[in-house]
Amino acid sequence: MTATVSTGPDDVRRRAEAVLAHLPEVRAWQEPLYRDLHQHPELSHQEHRTAGLVAARLRESGLTVHEGVGGTGVVGVLRNGDGPRVLLRADMDALPVTEATDLPYASSEAGVMHACGHDTHVTCLLGAAELFARATDHWRGTVIAVFQPAEEVGNGARGMVEDGLADLVGPIDVAMAQHVFPAPAGQLRTRSGPVLSAADSMKITVYGRGGHGSMPQATVDPVVLASMIVIRLQTIVSREVDPSQTVVLTVGSIQSGTKSNVIGDHAVLELNLRTFDESVRTAVLAAIRRVVIGECQASDSPREPEFELYANFPLTVNDAAVTARVEAAFSEYFGDRAQTMPAGAASEDFGDIPAALKAPYTYWGFGGIDEQTFEAAVAADRVGADIPVNHSPRFAPVLQPTLDTGTEALVVAGLSWLQ
Repeated sequence: MTATVSTGPDDVRRRAEAVLAHLPEVRAWQEPLYRDLHQHPELSHQEHRTAGLVAARLRESGLTVHEGVGGTGVVGVLRNGDGPRVLLRADMDALPVTEATDLPYASSEAGVMHACGHDTHVTCLLGAAELFARATDHWRGTVIAVFQPAEEVGNGARGMVEDGLADLVGPIDVAMAQHVFPAPAGQLRTRSGPVLSAADSMKITVYGRGGHGSMPQATVDPVVLASMIVIRLQTIVSREVDPSQTVVLTVGSIQSGTKSNVIGDHAVLELNLRTFDESVRTAVLAAIRRVVIGECQASDSPREPEFELYANFPLTVNDAAVTARVEAAFSEYFGDRAQTMPAGAASEDFGDIPAALKAPYTYWGFGGIDEQTFEAAVAADRVGADIPVNHSPRFAPVLQPTLDTGTEALVVAGLSWLQ
């Protein structure tokens, strides 16, 4: 779908200021809602309470609401005449992490925490949706707010697509999403082109021949076999990939055996691959299989190895034209708080939605760390030690200006497209 859009940075800033004039009223319910979401996190595909709160808030704001999309997904639609159709997405799920923040609104769920900031994303998009609904004189088109489950396991976006998201929302002109990350609160960062890596997790089972630890000659030791595979896998990146390419290959788990003097009959390895190029991704995945099969043959393994791919995330590549428009609007509205974002090896499944809807997209980051705390850590060269990153049990975005910035960013980005 193509629409003629006549918006410029000055026009966007003027309209954004008018829409965001209602931010104090929205902030009054946003902050308590954020604390509630943070205190009641839900794991992937279990976001029932969160989805209920989202749907209720969207209805109160005047949006048409569709629930149960892809399981626990929620879609809110706000139509305001003819014009571009803009999709804004927030993910909802938490992580199996025990919180260690000492916040007064820390997680009340044992072993579950919003350690990646998805509660922030939900709160900001709900705020932006209400702001658009309160100020329909300043834009034309359709805002589609998508609240997605199960980002952390890489299949939530795909689940919504397979459950008929395209038929539900119709054609769209552009899709946008954002993520809070460990940078000073109040800052925004954008980037054109590859911004987040593709990710693949793989479970590999290799087989030996078990026996007594005192008689290794009668066995095929799967621990030795697994160890050789780990060493050999490291040469794929160092000796088979062009040095100009960024590839991360990590073996995160090896499990074998039950007792010190018993040689088991199999070993299980789990690894994770991050790539920024589809051809490199394909080549490395093939090389992993080749190395494992070769080492099994070298060890005289009695059975073929088994491979299971899971938790696959697509490469996130920001469309150049869409990103340029959003960057210009951010620069005009936020000034020097809008900066360039380096590509990162984290991964995200948002791209599955615009890919299915055949629409260009952009994805940006916004900071959530207290500015003085961040500057002190930089000055002491202790950013890695003193600043908790996403997925840390200590990750806790400051309430403000994090929520304001994320809400403002969605409004400004949306208005850069909406007429």
